[in-house]
Amino acid sequence: MKITLRLILSLLIATTIVVAGFSYFQAKHEEKRLNEELRLRTTVLSKSFKEAIESFLERTDQPDRIQRFIEKFQGHTRLIGLVVDMKDGQRIALPPELTQEELFKKESEKVIEGNKPVDINSKWNGRKVNYHGVPLVKEDQIVGALGLVHDRGFIVAQIGQFWKNSALTFSILAIILSIVSLFVIRWSVTGPIARIGLMVQKALGVETGVEPKTDKEQGDIEKLLYGVSHMAASLKAARLDLVEQSRAVNAEGTIWTKERLKDYLNSQLRGKKLFVVSNREPYIHRKKGNEIECITPASGVVTALDPVLQATGGLWIAHAAGNADREVVDKDSKVSVPPWKPSFTLKRVWLSEEEEKGYYYGFSNEGLWPLCHISHVRPVFRMEDWHCYREVNQKFADALLKELDDDPPMILIQDYHFALLPKMIKDERPDAKIALFWHIPWPNAEAFGICPWQEEILEGMLGSDIVGFHTQFHCNNFLDTVDRALECKINWANFEITRGGKTSAVRPFPISISGVPNAAAQETGKDPLEKLRQDHGLKDKKVGLGVDRIDYTKGLLERFRAIERVLEKYPHLQGELVFVELGAPSRTLIGSYQDHLKEVEKLVEKINQRFQKGNYRPILFLEEHHDQKRIFDFYRLADFCLVSSLHDGMNLVAKEFASSREDENGVLILSRFTGASHEFSSALLVNPYDVEGTAEAIHQALTMHPEEKKERMRKMRQIVREYNIYRWAADMITELLRSF
Repeated sequence: MKITLRLILSLLIATTIVVAGFSYFQAKHEEKRLNEELRLRTTVLSKSFKEAIESFLERTDQPDRIQRFIEKFQGHTRLIGLVVDMKDGQRIALPPELTQEELFKKESEKVIEGNKPVDINSKWNGRKVNYHGVPLVKEDQIVGALGLVHDRGFIVAQIGQFWKNSALTFSILAIILSIVSLFVIRWSVTGPIARIGLMVQKALGVETGVEPKTDKEQGDIEKLLYGVSHMAASLKAARLDLVEQSRAVNAEGTIWTKERLKDYLNSQLRGKKLFVVSNREPYIHRKKGNEIECITPASGVVTALDPVLQATGGLWIAHAAGNADREVVDKDSKVSVPPWKPSFTLKRVWLSEEEEKGYYYGFSNEGLWPLCHISHVRPVFRMEDWHCYREVNQKFADALLKELDDDPPMILIQDYHFALLPKMIKDERPDAKIALFWHIPWPNAEAFGICPWQEEILEGMLGSDIVGFHTQFHCNNFLDTVDRALECKINWANFEITRGGKTSAVRPFPISISGVPNAAAQETGKDPLEKLRQDHGLKDKKVGLGVDRIDYTKGLLERFRAIERVLEKYPHLQGELVFVELGAPSRTLIGSYQDHLKEVEKLVEKINQRFQKGNYRPILFLEEHHDQKRIFDFYRLADFCLVSSLHDGMNLVAKEFASSREDENGVLILSRFTGASHEFSSALLVNPYDVEGTAEAIHQALTMHPEEKKERMRKMRQIVREYNIYRWAADMITELLRSF
């Protein structure tokens, strides 16, 4: 009983410390957020007031003018004081009692002497306040200081309420924890401890007066002792591994680059060969006249994994798509790439027209794509498509297995085209270490349950050691789907699935871009932005931008209806606002895509006819494949970029737009149903189905204060810099290495 009480007491003390610490940091974080919001609001207000008051300094009746101006704000809820201190000692203030007080005099002097804003938290009349002062300038001379006094009482009240709620919540938690711990410790801790004590007594030859323990119980104790010893050894090894990784990570700073990724992989893989499998190939050979050219497709997967393979000298297996691909490979369908500096091998898999139709256009893009995106397009599941999908996955498995030697291979499989591939490989090579990254969303369990072959797909994916998604939300959906569909053990604490003695870890790896805009976008003698304005009639226009494949998941119809609505609500924007849509044709052989394109074109024509005036058309729909230089030029030209996806795993357009804005200008309007919205809280987040709300976000973007634009864009650009595509690749391969 004493042991039980001591354990419970120790547990409660530890819990109290952890809870108190957690609450403290949560409260500090909340206070910091509220202060930041107040600071941003104060900065914007002070700039507006400064411009107004400086305009009065030229007048002879400036004190009266200033007094009348600041009296307009009397009775404001949070702005409780305005102070104008002139350099000659004169003070104009609201409320009047501030005129007689010395409060904030020193701060005003600091503003005048230092010619820079001052922001402090203080007290006035028993209230906690914030004073923000900015210099007043007349004819390039500092003549005074403007101070705004805001009430911070609402921040104090909210933090106080937070502490009250935390105390109540965690008091209830402590009581429940004590009761549960009493039973758990009684039956799961003190019992085994007593048996270990008896075992020690017996080993020492002490008479215990009890029956000897059974062999089974002795075996359990031995397993416990072995487990503790094994755990201690594993923790020691893990600690050493973390130290080594930490040295590698800190060796070159915090930002991942292509060169740093290469160095890191060389040190970590230690000669291990890496295999990548994807539907899209990293280099495409195609005929250009009488010559053969090699191009690199625009693909986030290619951008991420090409430097990985160049660093390791591995093998990439992909579907051949170029019309000259056969002419450059050897008898084993291999070619060294890239041609200008061969670093790794590309092995091409040849598919017949029937196989491509069933595997790619059929099951992958008419079945899995709409199923996972839940975008109100009915998934089509045909038995013949399923057979093609399975046969093509087996064809890729056979092509890979031929390349493996006796060493345990590391394999990275990309996307929903190869859900069956991990198990096919694992059945033949149980020693293989496999990571599958699913680039599209994973729906809830009920939605995925309509797939006739959901069990086969899940079993195929669980052949992987690592299953990766863009967000934790998609990971949770996958775990829930597996839990309902298969007989298995789910470890929700570690996000692991165990089935048939094999464990698969489910992890979020949010994909990104390289973190810098395309340099080609700036390589021209003439200003490319001015040329775009001339070519498309955008001079003196406010420009909105959309960049998408023409896909029903991208919310193009909802986007254009929002443009129509903003022109209805704000007639002054008619003739002034032009929305440019760079639409790339996609999957044009699929009926639902053909129907969607017709519907989009019909809506664009209707809106343009309604608001057209002379040469002005509000929507410029450029339907073609656009090169990266042209896209980045439009990014830099646009006043706002609208990403209205109805459902998207990540959406790299949002990250490309932020990365391209070196001027820290422009506004990103982002669907909250994209993976990027989990990282870009500084964007204007919208529900694309809410046309009215999206229209208001467009108007907010067009009227937003320049300082607020810069603050929002600066935060997004920092995220792209730190969490770039090289970090994505390093994180995923590091996780796979841990499974050895």
